[in-house]
Amino acid sequence: MLAQGTCTAWEEFLAFVHKKCSTVEFQNWFAQVEVIGEEESRIVLRVPNIFVQEYLLGNYAKELALFLPVDEKGRPNIEFCIKSEAENVSLFTSPLEEAPVQEETFSPQLNHNYTFENFIEGASNQFVKSAAMGVAMRPGKSYNPLFIHGGVGLGKTHLLHSIGHHIKASNRKLKLQCITTEEFINDLVEHLRSKKVDAMKKFYRTLDVLLIDDIQFLQNRLNFEDEFCMTFEALINAGKQIVITSDKPPSQLKLSERLVARMEWGLVANIGIPDLETRVAILQYKAEKKGLKIPSNVAFFIAEHVFNNVRQLEGAINRLIAYTGVTDGTVTQNVVETILSEMFQYIPQKKITIESILKSVSSLFGIRVQDLQKSSRKKEIAFPRQVAMYLAKELIGDSLVKIASSFGGKTHSTLLHSWKKIKKQLESDEMLRRQIHMTRKNLET
Repeated sequence: MLAQGTCTAWEEFLAFVHKKCSTVEFQNWFAQVEVIGEEESRIVLRVPNIFVQEYLLGNYAKELALFLPVDEKGRPNIEFCIKSEAENVSLFTSPLEEAPVQEETFSPQLNHNYTFENFIEGASNQFVKSAAMGVAMRPGKSYNPLFIHGGVGLGKTHLLHSIGHHIKASNRKLKLQCITTEEFINDLVEHLRSKKVDAMKKFYRTLDVLLIDDIQFLQNRLNFEDEFCMTFEALINAGKQIVITSDKPPSQLKLSERLVARMEWGLVANIGIPDLETRVAILQYKAEKKGLKIPSNVAFFIAEHVFNNVRQLEGAINRLIAYTGVTDGTVTQNVVETILSEMFQYIPQKKITIESILKSVSSLFGIRVQDLQKSSRKKEIAFPRQVAMYLAKELIGDSLVKIASSFGGKTHSTLLHSWKKIKKQLESDEMLRRQIHMTRKNLET
């Protein structure tokens, strides 16, 4: 006979957890759990499927231990009983039920802004874009599967949706689904709860193209992974196209060897951080689309300081739009430094010396280090010396007098004059900006 105290404890746990989670989460994971027995300080729970069991232990172990019996290690002492076939639809039944299953109809939710036409191409993404276009033009025949990986905000989702748009426009008869891994998992849970798993299986395994985003969210979810793997194999064996995105390559994902091997069957392509010129092009393109004019020198300044991903560049544009909308001002470097300073990123610097600056500048301009330390007024010597003085003041924390003395005994006023001259010239001279950018990059990395 079931102890009254256990039922009360479970009800108290449900009341507690109901306050912490959404109604949908509660219905999916808790509402169908039943207490069916208690033996020697152990509670027996009946759950509709293995996913609910794993979810409870993986996400609410500490809370369960507060209300229910625990073992000698303080872990909730629960025995789970899975509902029988007669009571619940099993996820891993291979054959489809003989009863007629209503076919599901989904419309892929493609972002209309994510197309090949507005994807800015550069050295870091040229190869992966070409691969994506190859898949879009010949689905199932070029690279299958295509696995795109890279950091956050670099354009993986953009390319995924671009493939979807191109296929929909040129092959209207093909059955296509574009979905995130989280949506796939939620879809599976919902179909388990409503006992329509076979309908979901039939839908996914009869697709012509499956585009799935952020596969890393499948890690440590063994049973969800098994269902995805079976879907994956069914589509690949039928010659259907699969495109997957991830923040890591397959070999670095905590997934089964079986699934990793299958994802490496086709083409694994990396999308890298855009270089300076590509970031500038992205900034100006996106700003123009939103009606904001950014001068070229200011765009370079932003791109030099915001460089991790494209989303940060978009965030910078949105801030500038908000500022100019309120003040009706123009975008200048001073405005950018004021509005975007907290977004700026800085590469940790190694110790930079006068000697390393002199060596880098002499290499850049093709002159000898000794020439930079002499008093020659020849333009081909004087200008590189001023660049070196500018960099020394920017990158070295010593006193101006000490820095100036390293340039053949120059005074601190000469150093300041050179620094101001180069700083002003940088506002209009793009070639000089690029030269100094490359020199700083070499010195700091």
